Amino acid sequence: MRRGVRLAALAAALACFGLAAWSAAAGGQQPPPARGASGAAAGLAERGRELYARTCAICHGPTLHGVRGRGPRLVGVGAAAADFYLSTGRMPIADPTDEPVRADPQYGRRDIAALVAYIGSFGGPPIPRVEPAAGHLGRGKETFTQDCAGCHQVMGRGGVVTGALVPRIAGVPPRQLGEAVRIGPYLMPKFSAKDLPPDELDDVAAYVRFTADPVNRGGWAIGNIGPIPEGMVTWLLGGLVLLGVVRMLGEPAR
Repeated sequence: MRRGVRLAALAAALACFGLAAWSAAAGGQQPPPARGASGAAAGLAERGRELYARTCAICHGPTLHGVRGRGPRLVGVGAAAADFYLSTGRMPIADPTDEPVRADPQYGRRDIAALVAYIGSFGGPPIPRVEPAAGHLGRGKETFTQDCAGCHQVMGRGGVVTGALVPRIAGVPPRQLGEAVRIGPYLMPKFSAKDLPPDELDDVAAYVRFTADPVNRGGWAIGNIGPIPEGMVTWLLGGLVLLGVVRMLGEPAR
C-alpha cells in the first residue's frame, strides 16, 4: 500500500516537474491581464486568461512570447488581430506552416470576446470602428481599385498571388474588413491610420459592401469575376457563331 502511494507521489512530482520545465522553456509563468481594465472588462480578460492557458499556450507560449515552430508572439498584436483570426476561423490552425484561411469559428462569441480582451490587454491595435454607411461609394471604388484590386480583383472576388490564395472579400463584415486592413494578415500589407485614414476606410467598406450584390446594368455579369474571363466568354460565343456561319456557307446548294 505504501509503495503504491509513493509511486503515485513520484508520478505527480514528475508531472509537475515536466510542466514546469515546459513552461520555463516556453517563456515562464502565464501573466495576468495587463492593468488598466476594471469591472466587467477585467473579469472578461481574466476569463480569457484561463481559456488561453487551456487552448492557446501550447502554441503561443504561457507568456504570449510564442513557441518556435508552433506559433508567433502575441504580445503587442492587439485586439484587432486576435478578433480577426478567431472570428474568421483562421485560428486555431492544425499546421503553422499552412496559410490561414476563412473557416467556421472554433470558439463561441463569448469565448472569442474573452480571448480578445486578454490578448488585447498586452497592447497593440484595437478593433477599428468601420461604418460603411458613412462612406462614399465612388471614392471607395477609386481607393479599392488603386490599393486592393491588384490582388483581390476589382469586384472583391479574390484570386491567386505568389505563395498564397487571395480570399474573396465581397460581403465581408465591415469589422473584419477593418481588422484585416490594420493588421495585414498573412502576406497582405498593413495599412495604418496614416496610410488609410478612418474616413477612407469607411469609403472602402462602402464599396466592398456594394460588391456583394452589385447592380449589373450592362447585362450578363458572368459572376463578376473580371474583364478577362468575360472577354474569353465573348470570344468563345463569337467563335461558335462564326463556325455556324461558315458551316452554313460551306453546305452544297441543293
